[in-house]
Amino acid sequence: MTQPNPLLAGEPSVTTVGVALFTETLAAQAVPATAVEWRPPLDGVAGPASGGGVPPIADALARVLADPRRVAANAAAVERMLSAGARLVDVRPAGEALGLSPGEFLHAGPPLEWDRASGPMRGALQGAMVFEGLATDPDDAQRQLAAHAGPVGSGRSIVLDSCHHHGAVGPMAGVISPSMWVFEVENPANGGRAWCSLNEGLGKVLRYGAYGPEVIDRLRWMSAVLGPLLQHAVRTVRDGAGPVDVKAVIAQMLQMGDEGHNRNRAGTLMFLRDVLPALVEAPQQLPGFGSADLARAVAFLGGNDHFFLNLVMPACKLVTDAARDIPGSTVVVAMARNGTDFGIQTSGTGDQWFTGPANTPQGLYLGAYGPDDANPDIGDSAITETAGIGGFAMAAAPAIVRFVGGDVPFALATTRRMYEITCGENPGWAIPVLEFRGTPTGIDVTAVTRTGVLPQINTGMAGRVAGTGQVGAGLVTPPAEVFPAAVKALAELAPPL
Repeated sequence: MTQPNPLLAGEPSVTTVGVALFTETLAAQAVPATAVEWRPPLDGVAGPASGGGVPPIADALARVLADPRRVAANAAAVERMLSAGARLVDVRPAGEALGLSPGEFLHAGPPLEWDRASGPMRGALQGAMVFEGLATDPDDAQRQLAAHAGPVGSGRSIVLDSCHHHGAVGPMAGVISPSMWVFEVENPANGGRAWCSLNEGLGKVLRYGAYGPEVIDRLRWMSAVLGPLLQHAVRTVRDGAGPVDVKAVIAQMLQMGDEGHNRNRAGTLMFLRDVLPALVEAPQQLPGFGSADLARAVAFLGGNDHFFLNLVMPACKLVTDAARDIPGSTVVVAMARNGTDFGIQTSGTGDQWFTGPANTPQGLYLGAYGPDDANPDIGDSAITETAGIGGFAMAAAPAIVRFVGGDVPFALATTRRMYEITCGENPGWAIPVLEFRGTPTGIDVTAVTRTGVLPQINTGMAGRVAGTGQVGAGLVTPPAEVFPAAVKALAELAPPL
C-alpha cells in the first residue's frame, strides 16, 4: 500500500523568491507566503546579469567564496579596522610632509591624465598652478598642463599622481600642491600616517574646480596665516594634554547628528573647542601674528561647518589602510573618484585599481543650477563610507536629507541596507536610533556582487565647467562593474579548488 506523502498532510508552507508577482498572487488568494529577496549577481559588464545561462561572474564568485582563507582574512581585516586609531599630530606644508617638489600635484581618485580630466579637476589644477606661482593666470596654466603634465615616471615637468599613492586623501578634486598645508594624522596601533589638505569652505573653492582671484587669495591666507596658527595650536595640544583623538571625536559626532561626510557641524565645533585655548595664545608666541589674524582664523573655523571633514578623511584612511594586504580578504580598502573614473581597491589585491565611469550624483542644487550643470562624482571623501560612516551612517544624521535629498525613512533604510554588504560592525561608532548598533564596517566585494546592493555615498556636486565651483549636494553609488572586476582578480589569486 502506498504511503501518503507527508508533504500533503497539512497546510502547505510557501516561500517565494524573486518576482513580487508570485507573492502578490498568493496573497490575493489568502495563501500565506514568505517572500525571500533575491537578485542575480552583478555580471561585471553593465549591472545585473541578464539573459539565459550562467552569468560570467558566477565561476569567479564561487571560487572566491570557496577560498578557505576568506573568512579568517575578512575577520582579520575588520579587526584591524576596529583597532586602528587616529590622532592629530601635526599641521605642515605638503611639500615638507609629503615630499612634494615644485610642479608635483596630487589629485583625488585613481590615476588620471590631463587629457581625460573633467572640468572641476582641470579647474583645480589650473588654480593650483597659479597659487604655486607656476602660471600667470588660469589660461596660462591650462596651456602648460596640456603641454607638460604627465604621470610619475613620464619625464614631464608637471607631475600628476593620486593622493592615495602618497598616504593622502583630498575632498572633491583633491588637489594638493607643495605650498598647501595639510593635517597629519597618526595611527598609534601601527605607526601609519595619513594626510589631508585644510578645508576651504563651500561654494567657489579650489576643490570644486573654482580658480578665481578670491580662491587664490584665500589659499594664500590659509598658507601664510591659518596653517602656522593651527600648527602652533596642534603642537601645543599634542605636547600638553596629548593629541586630539580624531577617532573619538567621530564617535561623539555620530551621537550628535553628524554622519562624517556631508554633515560635520558637531565635529567641527568639538575640534574648535579642543584647539581654541592654544590658538588664542598663538599670536603672543609667533612673531608677526596679531589679534586680527587670530580673529579671522577663529571666525573661519567656526563659520565652516565642513572643516572637520578634512580630519575625518585621513582618520578613515588610517582605518582602511590598516586592513590592506591580507591575502584572501575581499574587503574594500579604498573607494575614490577623480571626476572621470570611480575606483576601488581591496585588501587582497594590493594597490591594483578596479575602475569604471563615475556616476553623476542625484540631489539638491544651489540657486539656479540643475542636473545639466553637475559633473560626475569626484573626490576621495568616499573613504568615509569605506570606513563605515558617511552614507553608511545616515541613520545617525537624519537631518542630512535636507542637504542631499531623500527623507528620514530613506536614511534609516540606507544604513540598514549597508549591513547586507559588510563583514562587521564598529561598536565604537554607534548609531543611537538603531539601539546603538555599530556602523556597518568592511565592504565585501563578494556581498556586493552577490546581492547587487551598491554602497551608498553622500557627496557634494561640482560644476562640470572648470571655474564654476559647487552646484549642489546629493547621493551617488559606484558603477556596478567595479565589484565583479575585483572578484575576478581575487579569483585569479585564490588557491585551486
